[in-house]
Amino acid sequence: MRILLIEDEVKTLQSLRQGLEEHSWTVDIAYDGTTGKRLAEQNVYDVIVSDIILPGMNGLELCKSLRRAGLTTPFLLLSALGETDDKVAGLEAGADDYLGKPFDFREFVARIKALSRRPGSALAMESLLHYADIELDTDAKTVRRAGKTINLTPREFALLEFLLRHPGKVLSKTEISEKVWDVDFDTGTNVVEVYVNYLRNKVDKGFECKLIHTVFGQGYVLREE
Repeated sequence: MRILLIEDEVKTLQSLRQGLEEHSWTVDIAYDGTTGKRLAEQNVYDVIVSDIILPGMNGLELCKSLRRAGLTTPFLLLSALGETDDKVAGLEAGADDYLGKPFDFREFVARIKALSRRPGSALAMESLLHYADIELDTDAKTVRRAGKTINLTPREFALLEFLLRHPGKVLSKTEISEKVWDVDFDTGTNVVEVYVNYLRNKVDKGFECKLIHTVFGQGYVLREE
């Protein structure tokens, strides 16, 4: 998952960034609204997290501006202002969720996970995915490689979809577990390895070019080799 985090309090930003990166998520940061707006327009994010009180452009103005530009990325507002009117203002600005400070980090992570599954997130935008000679249709729930239909179980389909949305990126077992199974990763289970092998047997077996590869000690990657 890729997250844009906009916060002008340095210690708070660094603490949140470290916690999110420990979940194997990619985090881009900005200390002001103007920089945050530029990053949001230039890159594709699964979730944007922004404080309300920011230099340059506050979080409400930022959210309104991005929504006017047609950006549908899920947006989480953070603020020490906890009054109902402030929450309403945030939601009316186009935000998807509002979290008052101080907050429990576990709740923060849970909110981000929930938002990443909503329509408009980078992981939910495209319905027809292509890579090399493989094609996956999330609406029709079909997979074809080199014109050949491949029948997958729902879990295998979800795993392949996640790989196809991040071609060339090494995905850790934790990332895969959280996005495909939506659970915290248990180091005592080999469920990810088992399903990767299931998927390989259906997607790569019989094809000269292999697409699903293990990066030892790091995870798995979709690339042509």
